[in-house]
Amino acid sequence: MAATALDPVLIVITIVRLRERIHQRFPSSGLARVCASLADAARRTANETAYIQAPNLLLRTGVGIVLALGLFLIFAATRNLNLSPGAPKALEIVQGVDASINVLLLAAAGIAFLLTIETRLKRRRAIAALQEIRGLIHVIDMHQLTKDPGMLGGARTSASPERDLTPFELQRYLDYCTEMLSLAAKIAALYAQAARDAQTEESASDIERLATNLSQKIWQKISILRVTGSA
Repeated sequence: MAATALDPVLIVITIVRLRERIHQRFPSSGLARVCASLADAARRTANETAYIQAPNLLLRTGVGIVLALGLFLIFAATRNLNLSPGAPKALEIVQGVDASINVLLLAAAGIAFLLTIETRLKRRRAIAALQEIRGLIHVIDMHQLTKDPGMLGGARTSASPERDLTPFELQRYLDYCTEMLSLAAKIAALYAQAARDAQTEESASDIERLATNLSQKIWQKISILRVTGSA
């Protein structure tokens, strides 16, 4: 693999190590389970991107056969046309040209459909996988949502969420969330790298922007911890 390309195997290894770090620091936290789900998604990505990049020879062979058969039928139909003797009338010429244009347009649409069917099938799988990554990103955001440094040492109510983390632990927790978001964005980038399809690339870019925006919000919390000297 080129040095400029993302390696799905290395991404999986990085996520697994992160999951172990989270588990050792916060053994009872659900964040480690979310990270394990992210690792599972990354493992599936390795297989999915390999499928997307590889040519589907069976499908391409089927499309080639259908196209060859269609061209043969069109050729056979033109050979069997019964042309009336004598010079054609103007109305017949117009009707013939109109019919020919319609046939050509339908044939072009059919050919375009067949030639792009492999791309569309792979795009559908890629976008479905990207939706899973988007969901994991929102789950990560939910885990850090109540981790607010401004509430450290504040008065609690009966409805307040558990706040049993020290300032140092809170910063580490938030750091782990930003790492997970960054790795989720890298998984999305793997699909864009493999598919090289405009719609897949746009969907992956949306996920990367979402992860970046959420990371920036988390870093604002980390900055508060550092500025106040709590960490």
